[in-house]
Order: sequence, then structure tokens, then C-alpha cells
Amino acid sequence: MPQSLLFTPLKLRELTLKNRVVVAPMHQYAADQGFATDWHLMNAGRYAAGGAGLVIMESTKIDRRGRGTQGDLGLWHDAFVPKLARVVDFIKSCGAAAGIQLGHSGRKARVTRPWEGGRPLREDEVDADDWAAWELVAPSALADDGAPTPRALTTSEIRATAEAWGRAAARAHHAGFDMIEIHGAHGFLIHQFLSPVANQRTDEYGGSEQNRMRFALEVCEAVRAAWPKEKPLFLRVSGEDDAGWGPAENVRLAKLVKAIGVDVIDCSGGGILGKPPAGAGKPTYDYQVPYAEKIRKESGIMTMAVGLIVHAHQAERILQTGRADLVALAREMLYNPNWAMDAAQKLGEDPRFALVPPPYASWLSKRAAGFPEIQPSTYGEPEQWVKA
Repeated sequence: MPQSLLFTPLKLRELTLKNRVVVAPMHQYAADQGFATDWHLMNAGRYAAGGAGLVIMESTKIDRRGRGTQGDLGLWHDAFVPKLARVVDFIKSCGAAAGIQLGHSGRKARVTRPWEGGRPLREDEVDADDWAAWELVAPSALADDGAPTPRALTTSEIRATAEAWGRAAARAHHAGFDMIEIHGAHGFLIHQFLSPVANQRTDEYGGSEQNRMRFALEVCEAVRAAWPKEKPLFLRVSGEDDAGWGPAENVRLAKLVKAIGVDVIDCSGGGILGKPPAGAGKPTYDYQVPYAEKIRKESGIMTMAVGLIVHAHQAERILQTGRADLVALAREMLYNPNWAMDAAQKLGEDPRFALVPPPYASWLSKRAAGFPEIQPSTYGEPEQWVKA
């Protein structure tokens, strides 16, 4: 039986991923004043131990003002590096590559955690010094739905913010990360600049599509300049936002960032209007994969598909049909951190469980050899139990 594409290694610059299963960045809201905690070690570590080829840590803020919540990770200072390095070392010890997403929330900053309502924070809920430094900024003085009005960044501040992305990238290198993803989606700062709804500037950063792309391009240039040439760079975009930024615009952006040195476009969706794009239809399996397919075919850059990718054969089919080069899972990984190991078994790969560290592989390979009739729980219940 030929090896599945899902478990075929992929080389990105000088980094070789052992498979094409990626853990998408997921906010954990568990940082302590921006610092990584034991929760981050546990959360990222279990995906790496579960066999994923690449584990991307959550959106980590390049600017104190860019924090979405009080629990966001930070990388705007060298002091954050050691605790992130601890997580990186463990990810790598499990045989996975370690990635990090760098972002800035812009006008969507300074809110409570989702399970606390996601509402704008009040001044009395934040330390006085922190409140003063945690200013809402955006391309234009236009508020996100239900949020306070931000201050429009000056031209010099925009350039300084792009440079801050570069400095954060250098820190990510010192922490040992193998790849960086720039967060340009979901209604956060870069996406706000791209959107004609959120960006109504009249200078060189607003108006025409070319001007609205300028900030994204400057961020990519700053990161690529600070990030070693042998390490890959990803950019996450919203494939469709129903607010003036869609597939055709992303194809044009992808061609430009490819020339700068971006290697992969991570194709998500939505964010400006606070609801799933109508063009995607009712969210279901593969609902965002068409964005990855279009950008891949029309821009000539590698893409990563996301969005309700749940099953092993589903992920394999996306790759086999040329719709993307990588598949990323988020909430399904929360449900089953060993998804990569499980998918390999279902696709007939890795009979000796070599994908996972020896403490797992030893026990699981013995069970598989000694009790071949035993069906793992993720395969569904055996018929005799369903009938009971």
C-alpha cells in the first residue's frame, strides 16, 4: 500500500516536517502577565506527544497594546523568551516541529476571556498602569461591534508596529521556534488594514487595495528580515470576510508575499463582521478548504487548509486532490490530542507506533500485537456493546 500523503514528510526551506498534520494556533488565555505557564507546556506538549508534525502555539502579541485579553501570551520583551523556550524544547523532544503565531489584536483588544463573556474590559478591572498602556489602536477610529472606539495609528506608529513584529520574530528564533505564522486574519490588526470596512484612511495605508495591503507587506518584510532564511514563514489570512476582502484579493496578496519570502498561506475566514462568511455556506466539513485550493492554484504558493477537518480520510483526500499542502486541526485536537497517531493507524501507517514517543509506542505496539482483535475507542464501539 503506498504511503499516504498525510504521513509523507514535507520540506519547508531547511525544516522537514515528519508529516503534514498541523496543530492550528488556539488561544488558551492562560498566560500570566504575558508569560507562558505550565498550561502551555501541557497543552502544546500533548499534541507533540500525539504525533503531529507541527505544533503552532497560539497568537502571541508583539505589542503590549495588542493583547486581546489579560491571558494572552506576549513576545514584546526579551523576558518572555525563557518560558517559551521551555515549551519549545519539550515539543521538539517529542519529535514535532515548534511554531508560533505572532499577532496584534488592534481594535479587538482589551476584552474579557470568552468564558467571561468576551466583553470590553472596564478600567476598574485592570491595574491602573496596565490600563494606560493598553490603548485600543486601529487603522481608523472605527469601533468593532459593541466595543469602544480605538485611536487611529499615526503613520510613524504603523511603521514602528511592523518593526515590532520583526523584533518579536528575532525573539522567537532565540526561543528556538522552527517556524513563524503572521496572524493576518480574523479581524485583527493586519486584517483591519486589509479591510475597506475597518480601514478608511486616506494616506498611503488606506484607500486603494495596494495601499491597504501595504501594512501586511511591511510586516512580512520585517519578519522575513529578522527570521533566519532557513526557517519557513507562514501567513494566516481570512479567505472571505464578506466585508470587501475575499478570495481574489487573497490571491493577489499571496503573490506579493511569496516574493517577499512567505512560504505557506494558512487559509481561514471571517472576523470583520463577527460571523461566518455567508459565501462559505453553513459551516460543515471542509467549508474553508476552497480558499486554500484557490490560492494554491492561482498564486503558486503552498497552502494550509483549516476549518472542520475532523477525520483521517477527509484530511488525506484534501491532500490527494491537490487542494492544499498541509492540513491543520484545532478543536478536533482539543477533543483528541492523539489525532495524528490515531489517523496513522486508520490509514494503515505506522504499525509500530513510531510516530509517538517511546513511553506511548512501547505500550501501544504491545497491545496491537498481542490483542489484534481489540478496537480502539476512536473507531466507534464494537457491535456487541452497541447492542447491549
